[in-house]
Amino acid sequence: MSIFVTGIGIVSAIGLSAEKNLRSLRSLTTGIRRSGKHDLMIGEIDLSDQELIEQLQLATEDYSRTSLLGLLAAREAWAKNKIDKRIRTGIISATSVGGMDRTERYYFESQTSNRTDSRSLMTHDNGRTTERIAVELGISGYIGTISTACSSGANAIMHAARLIEANKLDRVIAGGSEPLATFDIKGFSSLSIYDDGICKPFDEKRMGLNLGEGAAFLMLENEHSISISGNQPICSLAGWHNATDAFHQTASSPDGKGAALAMIHALAKARIPPQAIDYINAHGTGTGNNDLSESMALKTVFGKNIPPFSSTKGFTGHTLAAAGAIEAVYCVQAIQSQAMPPNLNFTMPMKETGMQPETEFHSANLEYVLSNSFGFGGNCTCLIFCKAS
Repeated sequence: MSIFVTGIGIVSAIGLSAEKNLRSLRSLTTGIRRSGKHDLMIGEIDLSDQELIEQLQLATEDYSRTSLLGLLAAREAWAKNKIDKRIRTGIISATSVGGMDRTERYYFESQTSNRTDSRSLMTHDNGRTTERIAVELGISGYIGTISTACSSGANAIMHAARLIEANKLDRVIAGGSEPLATFDIKGFSSLSIYDDGICKPFDEKRMGLNLGEGAAFLMLENEHSISISGNQPICSLAGWHNATDAFHQTASSPDGKGAALAMIHALAKARIPPQAIDYINAHGTGTGNNDLSESMALKTVFGKNIPPFSSTKGFTGHTLAAAGAIEAVYCVQAIQSQAMPPNLNFTMPMKETGMQPETEFHSANLEYVLSNSFGFGGNCTCLIFCKAS
């Protein structure tokens, strides 16, 4: 069964639409800047919650930032589609912190004021974001939420593909949304893996990651859905797999076992050999452990013939649960534009591998594109996208 991508939507530190994100990738424009509030380099979206509410033309303020960012991206992916009883439609959204941004605000306000509104705590639950987006789009058939740390967005897309393949649904809008929560910023800073400059994925002198916020969604449809919706395929989702090496709570295994297994089985699902992959959008966080582990996994799977690869986190920062969805959109755009997005700030190969990512946005013949997303606990997911025939 073919699973087609017929729509994409994205909001990140480099743009509030798919077109603006692609423009920033082309011009090598990063969205990572120093935050006065946190005194850290972060990929922040330059719109307040109130501005997002006004842009989305929402009637109430009962939305977390996670929901607002997610809705902005989901609306773009949904576009002019309509609910049709002949099309079994679902939504799967991923997030790590849910509405924690409003919970944090409530907590800090409660330290200095007795006039806090506890109703804001109602947006804390991760599923609330998915439900709010579903209501706005009119989706009521299947509503699911996934939270597997940094592989969440990719797992949402994979789960959607499995539901379509199993003939449970015909059409699913799938992706993820994540705000910049103080919880995340303090947590990653405590791990001593935060770069004080802009991150340098796969560089010998990499110092760590930068966090970012954003959201992205893909519209996935089967042939039955397309025959009714009339949507044109952008590309197809050909392969997917999730593997867990359970090596450590936060660190990837040194040999990249889980990542290698995810890629190997995704290739098998797509029924293609490793040499068919034309480009890899790597997880590439810029941390010492992650980049080396992923590099070892790439060597295990591809040997001496590693395809061109890059990490786009130097543009957006690491958007955690949204990262897999954001980078899936970049993979779809790579196939659309027949060009590979670059890896920013790379100057020196890692001594252990000598591998060099792509550093310029340039044209290429791309038929199969692979996207890696890895989460805490060794939760590794790989997606393979294919050019529409």
